[in-house]
Amino acid sequence: MKNTKKYTLTFLLVLASAFLAVWIYSSFFNKPQVITVTEQRPMSFVNLPANSQQQLPDLTFAAENSIHAVVHIATQSVRGGGWSSGNPFFDEFFGIRPQQPQLATGFGSGVILSEDGFIVTNNHVIEQAQKIKVILNNKREYDARLVGADPSTDLALLKIEAEDLPYLTYGNSDELKLGEWVLAVGNPFNLTSTVTAGIVSSRARNLGINTDQYSIESFIQTDAAVNRGNSGGALVNQQGNLVGINTAIASQTGNYAGYSFAVPVSIVQKVVADLKEFGEVQRALLGVNIMDVTGTLADEKGLDKVEGVFVAAVTENGAAREAGIKEGDVIMSVAGSPVNSSAELQEKVSQFRPGDDVKIVVKRNGDRKQFTVTLRNKHGDTQIVRDNVTVLGASFETVGNNDKQNLGIEFGIQVKKLEKGKLKDAGLNEGFIITHVNKKPIYEVNDFKREIGNARGGILVEGVYPNGELAYFVFGVD
Repeated sequence: MKNTKKYTLTFLLVLASAFLAVWIYSSFFNKPQVITVTEQRPMSFVNLPANSQQQLPDLTFAAENSIHAVVHIATQSVRGGGWSSGNPFFDEFFGIRPQQPQLATGFGSGVILSEDGFIVTNNHVIEQAQKIKVILNNKREYDARLVGADPSTDLALLKIEAEDLPYLTYGNSDELKLGEWVLAVGNPFNLTSTVTAGIVSSRARNLGINTDQYSIESFIQTDAAVNRGNSGGALVNQQGNLVGINTAIASQTGNYAGYSFAVPVSIVQKVVADLKEFGEVQRALLGVNIMDVTGTLADEKGLDKVEGVFVAAVTENGAAREAGIKEGDVIMSVAGSPVNSSAELQEKVSQFRPGDDVKIVVKRNGDRKQFTVTLRNKHGDTQIVRDNVTVLGASFETVGNNDKQNLGIEFGIQVKKLEKGKLKDAGLNEGFIITHVNKKPIYEVNDFKREIGNARGGILVEGVYPNGELAYFVFGVD
């Protein structure tokens, strides 16, 4: 009996030891490994707020959206050479031995604005060019004609005969922020379809590089790499919308040195619309001489703050004087937009046309006053300046489609009225349709004016009378 109890006690002790061993092992030696996972926070960048979750932007969409709408522009112009009629038999008869002219070539960029072939570029890209060729990103080539140019903003509008072209839509350059990422798209050094990226470094920058009497400079400054050949190309935002036309660089060598400058689309849009509708830009003038307000000027003039744009003088019979603005006023806003530099003021006024009424707020003796100013044109009135000026003593009109079809011509301008001048002296009569000048096709009066201005020594005018009689005339230019 005692042995039975002894064995039972031993068995219970062994069983308890086993359970204790299992518990100790499961509690301390077989415990599952616990891994603490910490969520990785995005990398911070100096141009983002400390608590921002934003990362560097993906610019691939903007690049793909814009690269096909930016074109390569190649130009040819003839420099030098003596007088020539353009007709070798005429030259031979009169013993004319013209000097061999020199062919000059140039290149740049442009931006397609519509599917039917309107293209904006810089004026300095196509200035004095006799031939303009546009090469698309798909390598197709087109001859382009100049619709119009505006030296005061260094912009020009071209037209090619094509359909279903890729094009860029206008963005809003007024909403650009310092530090915002942008792309420069163009053809530097003849390297087609090049994209560079940077940020907006400054706005409303006036460089003083445009010597035109009515020049407007309010550049977007970026650090996107821009070089020769980029002129006329696109500056686009992250959405792939056009916000500027790349125009200039700050450099002592002629190559990119850190900063580039673009005409804002707020100016581009107005210039393009005017060139399409009127053939020339409708420049609206406020009629004031202005200065940036600096600390020195504020002390000198007794101004309480360094803000706005100082009116140094008002033009006699100008729009500002007529509205009541005086010398010594400080312009604070134009059409509700604050202005703090001459460049900003010029940019805002340039968006209007002669005859438009604009609200101008000025500070005078510490008080703010609002005036309604009716803007005027360069002639001092409010009329739209239309492209019906007299050229060489002649005024012109467009040729109707029926007349073109009957005469078998595709372009030309018709002499509407003829007075004393080169054309009348050369023998032209009213009704004559000018189709070519120095072998260049003439679609509109701007083409005629351009070829006359580019001519060196002599002019050959070709065309047809309404009765179908072909004729050409030769005369010299001063």
